[in-house]
Amino acid sequence: MSLLFTPGQVIVRREILDGREWIVYPVQVAGDDGVTLATYLHRGTRLTFGGGEFRWGVHPWAAFEPHWQSEGVLQLQRTGDAYSVWARWSDGQFEGWYVNFQEPLRRTGRGYDTLDQELDLWIPGDGSPYRWKDVEEFEERERSGGFTAEEAAGVRAAAREVEALILSGACWWEEWRDWTPPVEWNVPAPVALEGAGTGTPVR
Repeated sequence: MSLLFTPGQVIVRREILDGREWIVYPVQVAGDDGVTLATYLHRGTRLTFGGGEFRWGVHPWAAFEPHWQSEGVLQLQRTGDAYSVWARWSDGQFEGWYVNFQEPLRRTGRGYDTLDQELDLWIPGDGSPYRWKDVEEFEERERSGGFTAEEAAGVRAAAREVEALILSGACWWEEWRDWTPPVEWNVPAPVALEGAGTGTPVR
């Protein structure tokens, strides 16, 4: 059975690119049943970026203040799914769901690994039509060789899967719509790169 994380536990989310840590940050566990892992990214969380050369260049968030500046987000991902669904709020009010296409999560002793794959989908919370985001960026990355043909096909398959869930009304993430972070939770301490920023491949 997969390692289960405990509600309230602080774990590490890593994006691994070229076998190295591209971006790393701590999240707090909202729930984990072995299939769905729900984590919370606090506003003000320190973001740590990997050094050295990456085929996609430096992480785009590295151009900004290295902290999560938006309101906190609830990140939902299920074992085997090539996407996660993030609940977003504005001024404390639920705004909608942000679907982030990414590699399926891989659990580690510290938390989990994945990799953002550019394409995104926004589902407004008021029931208005969903809309795709970063389509041109995804297609350009595919054209430039940033994705293999197999990787690009996997992203498109995941996109069709999510679209089918929306159209059928089988949005499993909706059960989390009313979740709010416990008042006693605080911004976790920063986490270090496993390779200490040296470009060392991770396990």
